[in-house]
Amino acid sequence: MIEAVLFWVGSALFIIGGVFDLIAAIGLVRFPNFYVRLHAATIGAIYGAVLPLIGISLMALGLPELPGRFAIAGASFVTAILLLIVAPIGSHVLAYAAHKSKTVEWNPIVDHLVEDETQ
Repeated sequence: MIEAVLFWVGSALFIIGGVFDLIAAIGLVRFPNFYVRLHAATIGAIYGAVLPLIGISLMALGLPELPGRFAIAGASFVTAILLLIVAPIGSHVLAYAAHKSKTVEWNPIVDHLVEDETQ
């Protein structure tokens, strides 16, 4: 009974992750500037990759006849945690570098980074 629940919850997470990937892809095409597109890419990396990896982990645990199911579940869970940590940091570093190098044209109303430089 618990194996069936794990399998179906994992399948749902896998499908939800695919939906987030689709939303992120649409955002990459439709959003107006680099910073908002970077946000869409990060959403795709976090929810579109972490949720399916956790779903695969649960699906592997829900299949008792699968050889090496604990290795598959553990590897996908560890990969999901690492991606959950690294993706926002990478996104922040890219946005900060683009802002500091002034390679992206952007006309904000308030720019706290520029205000910090003048003090």
